[in-house]
Amino acid sequence: MWGKQQRMLQRIQTIYLILAFIATGVLPFVFPLWTTGNGTDYFFMNNIAFTALFGGSTTLSAVGILMYKNRKNQFVAGRLNIILNLILLGLFVYQLLTLSGETVPEKVISEKGIGMLLPIISIVFISLANKAIKKDEDLVKSVDRLR
Repeated sequence: MWGKQQRMLQRIQTIYLILAFIATGVLPFVFPLWTTGNGTDYFFMNNIAFTALFGGSTTLSAVGILMYKNRKNQFVAGRLNIILNLILLGLFVYQLLTLSGETVPEKVISEKGIGMLLPIISIVFISLANKAIKKDEDLVKSVDRLR
C-alpha cells in the first residue's frame, strides 16, 4: 500500500496540485483581498461568492490529487478548476474596477491586497499539473502501442 502512495507523491503533477491547493485553501486566510477605507482587512470570508469559489477550487485540487490512478479524470478536474479560478479572477477584476484606490492627504481610502493574485497563482500551478498529466498519458499510450 505504501508503495502506491509513494509513487503518487513522486509525480510532479501531485506537487503542482498541492501547491494549487495551498494557494486556494490556505493562503486566502493569510492574505487579505483588500483593505477598506477604515483600515480593516477584507478577507474572502466576507463574501459568500468568494468563499464558495475558493472552497470549490480547493476541493477540486484535493480531488485531483486523490485521482492519481485515473489521469483522464484528473485532467478534467484540473480544467474545471481552471474555469472556476477564471470566474473568481473575473469577480476580482470587477471588484478592482469598482473599488476606488484614491488617497486623501494622510488617509488611505482603499488598498488592493495580494490575495487578489491567488487565482492567478493557482491557474499557473494547475496548468503545469495538466501539462504533466498529459505527458504521462502520452507516455502510457506510446508504451501500449509498443506491446
